[in-house]
Amino acid sequence: MTLQSVPKNTELPALSPIVAPWVQQMVEQPELIRDQMMEYGSPLNIHCRRPFIENYREYRSVFEKHGLDHLVCFARKANKSSTFVAAAREEGFGVDTASYRELQECLELGCDPGRLVYTAAIKDQRSVNLAVRAGVVIILDNEDEWQLVLNTAEALNKKARVGVRISGFHVDGKKLYSRFGFDIDGAAGKIIDLFTPEESRRRLEFCGLHFHLDGYSTRQRGIAFHDALDLALELQQQQLHTRFVDIGGGFLINYLKNEAEYERFDTQLRAALQGHRSPITFNNDGLGYRMVNGELQGKLNVYPYFNNKARSIFLEEILSVVNESGVSVSARARSIGLEVRMEPGRSLLDQSGITVARVAHRKRDSRGDLLIGLEMNMTQMHSSSADFLLDPIVLFQHEQPDARKTEGYFTGAYCLERDVLLKRKITLKQMPEIGDLVVFPNTAGYMMHFFESEAHLFELAANLVYDVQHRSLVPDGYGEK
Repeated sequence: MTLQSVPKNTELPALSPIVAPWVQQMVEQPELIRDQMMEYGSPLNIHCRRPFIENYREYRSVFEKHGLDHLVCFARKANKSSTFVAAAREEGFGVDTASYRELQECLELGCDPGRLVYTAAIKDQRSVNLAVRAGVVIILDNEDEWQLVLNTAEALNKKARVGVRISGFHVDGKKLYSRFGFDIDGAAGKIIDLFTPEESRRRLEFCGLHFHLDGYSTRQRGIAFHDALDLALELQQQQLHTRFVDIGGGFLINYLKNEAEYERFDTQLRAALQGHRSPITFNNDGLGYRMVNGELQGKLNVYPYFNNKARSIFLEEILSVVNESGVSVSARARSIGLEVRMEPGRSLLDQSGITVARVAHRKRDSRGDLLIGLEMNMTQMHSSSADFLLDPIVLFQHEQPDARKTEGYFTGAYCLERDVLLKRKITLKQMPEIGDLVVFPNTAGYMMHFFESEAHLFELAANLVYDVQHRSLVPDGYGEK
């Protein structure tokens, strides 16, 4: 359909989410949610371990297929609920920690220090003390961190286990920028210089290399992996033995059932900006697109909510990238005897959590748009994506078979004009009532916790865990010792 052929008034494009079986169970027993909401308030974050474990096993099967030693570390920053740390411990995989409290709680929950990694962007004395004492690998980002860890190991009379982060890889004549890590162009000399002194050899155990690339190019990651393997061989000549290469996180998942719906949304969003149809977003927000001197510019600034390279397919593509000699990443890593590590967050949490909020009010704004106020705020379901492109599920208290469809926006509790929970206008099969429940699916990865704040002195959302076998909800236990 061309932009010019889109009628002025047309139905809103749907974006149908993939819904896990356990979520379907939940929506079929709304009273269970209501009972918990009476105790804990709105919103609620509800988690389930089963998909989390299944996602890990999917990754594990790829590594086993390739005959690779491996360690999958759950990126704890993606979700703060302790149930996933406990699941990782029980299933035998690791956790990537990025703060003192994340590391402390993993240790207190009984995680094997050898399966933990500490990657915080800012590493303070307290956290380094804890990591060195416990024997957790610390990923060094710069020379100041190297000195901090060295001094700490000396003071504690310990040998610190460390890895080195690298960046600045060259792909197709372009140097990939990152503010993190040592530049690959000088990394060999720098690492050798740092670890040559007797004090360094005595107090620092070099364990491996680490990188993380933004974006979703498997080819870029494969090339970076080859560069890391080349670096490992160079370091080997100086008696610095690389035991692992950690390829970070950022592995794609697929949120949506239908690619055609995703493409139709994109088409109609552009049509709305050009005035070919009524707006489909709050204030006709382009979500990255914009009109400049009558011309449409920019691009959709959202996560790729529909894609065909989710999880294991994404990993498989990285491992299959070949170098100039035609040898794959997988084959080289296997021949060298390296352990391949990764730190997925969102992709391990795929289908592992939902956020549920209660309807507080309905109103019409000065443009006549329906605004549905929910007992939650914009930080409780927010990420770096310009919008969360999944249709919510509304649990109506009273189904009205003959009701007319209605359209509206979900708004939050902050005293800000921009506290609109979804920028997209949503079609509902009937007008919601006060007390109806709105379920936002698949929010566990980076949505429910990453930006959550206590402005207005609002309490943080309660975190519950769904027991699939008994169809019951129990407290997460986050913060318990």
